[in-house]
Amino acid sequence: MQISALGLDVGRKRIGVAGCDRTGLIAAGLMTIDRQSFQQVQSQLQQLVTERNVQVLVVGLPYTMSGSIGAQARHIQKFAQAMATALQLPLEYVDERLTSFQAEQLLHAQKISPSRNKGLIDRKAASLILQQWLDERRLKATYTQTSPKPDAADSEALDSTTF
Repeated sequence: MQISALGLDVGRKRIGVAGCDRTGLIAAGLMTIDRQSFQQVQSQLQQLVTERNVQVLVVGLPYTMSGSIGAQARHIQKFAQAMATALQLPLEYVDERLTSFQAEQLLHAQKISPSRNKGLIDRKAASLILQQWLDERRLKATYTQTSPKPDAADSEALDSTTF
């Protein structure tokens, strides 16, 4: 179940970056990248990928409140797909609605001014995105291991049953 992943909170000006411990249990903010060019972002992420033996890129996708994909989400998908290709990593998305708001609330609770710490908000949002992915992955693995597999007799009984 061990995994090394990077979580990204992609914004127009900055990208929050989070990583997880080797056990795949806990996500933590690593850095905030000020976006200047695709190559500059790729270079900084490639360094992390190499240092941390990253196996997957997890990107927050800002669905609209109705659950659809808007213009901002499409821009992020385009960027994320290009970055995953450049880094030669598989890409997974997480619904990131409200993660920036949650990150701001966490800062308020710590008596830190969100307006003066935009980069910290981005890192915290990235860690929330990655933590959500890790938790969902662990839950799926647990469910898969504990769910009973139907045997042949069950399948035959289902096939002969009319509804």
